[in-house]
Amino acid sequence: MKYKIKIEPEAQIDIQDSINWYNEQQKGLGKRFYKEVKEYLNSLKTNPLYAVKYDNIRCLPLKIFPFTIHFSVNEDDKIIIVRAVFQTSQNPDNLDL
Repeated sequence: MKYKIKIEPEAQIDIQDSINWYNEQQKGLGKRFYKEVKEYLNSLKTNPLYAVKYDNIRCLPLKIFPFTIHFSVNEDDKIIIVRAVFQTSQNPDNLDL
């Protein structure tokens, strides 16, 4: 059974801010970033059970862009809750998850 994805508002902001930043760097780069994020989110629908990294949060690093998707899994309701999408150079202690 596939899981449903719920993206928290803070994670939506993370994604949009990153799209905007990449588009300022190079035309179309934000679109490429978003495409990769969507691809990885879709893969979570069938395989979300990555190892817990901290505070019941699981992490999925992107391959091309230096970002990690931070999420939790509600196995009873089959829901993946995306908490943050941020650069790997950021400190997760600074997140409000």
